[in-house]
Amino acid sequence: MDRSQKADAVAQLSEVFSQAGVVVVTRNLGLSVAQSTALRTKMREAGASYKVAKNRLAKLALKDTDYEGLDEYLTGPTALGYSADPVAAAKAVVEFAKTTDKIEIVGGSMGAQKLDEAGVKALASMPSLDELRGTIVGLVNAPATKVVRTILEPTSMLARVFGAYGAKEAA
Repeated sequence: MDRSQKADAVAQLSEVFSQAGVVVVTRNLGLSVAQSTALRTKMREAGASYKVAKNRLAKLALKDTDYEGLDEYLTGPTALGYSADPVAAAKAVVEFAKTTDKIEIVGGSMGAQKLDEAGVKALASMPSLDELRGTIVGLVNAPATKVVRTILEPTSMLARVFGAYGAKEAA
């Protein structure tokens, strides 16, 4: 890489760090091309990205961002998983790491909050942003459904009573 390519790479990584909700640092322990492609596909499906970056350039890009604490994790053959959703990248990497021993989760960061391996796994066990939104919508709709049922229940009960009296007199 020449100097201008390095500057472009640092600028791209800086943009990634400024927009990411979470960054997960992994260590590559000999992933094959097929495994790497499978991981990138899984990350893309989850709404996340996976990028191998030079540690030195990544450390330069980390300066003046919330993720400055990640520089200590950037040693050896590392790669970065990131997403705007604070759970998506962590969940995808942890699920993939369960299937192979060729990738190791080193740590990560959610904004200024630095996470170790256990923290990333705990983050991955949380529901995603879309799941949380669905739960909230369900909770908001539940009282409205109960109110409608409470209003309609006496009416339907009264109709059943009249129907039973009508059937009794007809018989």
